[in-house]
Amino acid sequence: MARLLLLLLLPFSWLYAGVMAVRNWLYDAGWKKSEAFAVPLLGVGNLRVGGTGKTPHVIWLVEELLRQGHRPAILSRGYGRQTTGPRLAGAADSALTVGDEPWQYHTQFAAQAVPVAVAEKRGLGVALLLEAHPEVTVIVLDDAYQHRAVRPALNVLLTEYARPFYEDHVLPAGRLRESRRGAARADVVIVTKCPPDLSEAAQAAVAQRIRPYARPAVPVLFSAYAYGAPRPLSHAEKLAAPAAGPALLLTGIAQPQPLQEHLEGQGYIIAHHANLPDHHAFQPADLDALQAHWQLGWPIFTTEKDATRLQRPELWAGRPALALHTYTIPVQVAFLGNGADVLRALLPGRSASPC
Repeated sequence: MARLLLLLLLPFSWLYAGVMAVRNWLYDAGWKKSEAFAVPLLGVGNLRVGGTGKTPHVIWLVEELLRQGHRPAILSRGYGRQTTGPRLAGAADSALTVGDEPWQYHTQFAAQAVPVAVAEKRGLGVALLLEAHPEVTVIVLDDAYQHRAVRPALNVLLTEYARPFYEDHVLPAGRLRESRRGAARADVVIVTKCPPDLSEAAQAAVAQRIRPYARPAVPVLFSAYAYGAPRPLSHAEKLAAPAAGPALLLTGIAQPQPLQEHLEGQGYIIAHHANLPDHHAFQPADLDALQAHWQLGWPIFTTEKDATRLQRPELWAGRPALALHTYTIPVQVAFLGNGADVLRALLPGRSASPC
């Protein structure tokens, strides 16, 4: 049945891929303009719809740029927000007004004063950032691989180890936003969510599958997730990590499986997983449904991205015990081998500054 469905959908995929190919050709030939700016832009994105790990990789890049002495900023579309147009994230904002990932960036980098903006048209967002923050020396574009109206100095393409683009098809037969040939625009390809112990032979085999689509000299790197200790969602006091045993999982992200596997590896038994759609706007009814599966004392785990949409007082009204037992799991990127050094060498030098 799945094979038959694929065959039925392939003609529509070819049509969509053709439209995207014409669009890309117009940019490549100069018929459609791609704007460059006074500061370098670092684009982070993917070919596939859904979570490939963009957020933790953007965070890794921003942290590295800060270490190198840059004044970075972050620009995102702001998917799921209830506002439109270019907007700088500020103290009065929330995940509702700028989107969950931008709000996570804003709160995570507040101490370093990293500006965060959202804009459907990235060129307008870049202009807004540079006007409001002329000190910025580099802008990281979150999820802008197909947004060709701006020209990144470095294009970072992410692809999941478990769902590589070279085994996928264009929508609707698959999950690709454009054909596999789009990988040729990448300056570096990062295979994400790898097993931490992935062998060099296995890495070489994956890289060999990527090579027909990427430019010859483009590095292919591999990264894994490194999870941190659980952090209480709703209170600041330091508590001991919840004991292993029965637990609930609450997510609204595209690919929650790696987190569930990590928790199970830590001895937690996921009695119920409330697996909601990516960018889901949590409602009190969602917590009512979750509470029906919960027993007092069981920890409830969620992601940092989901936490940005859960920190609304009305969601927890009348549920203090539920809030007290909810924890976020921090996640960081850990590159395999010398991948971190290779990526660092591709970043713009500190001499880059606004003209």
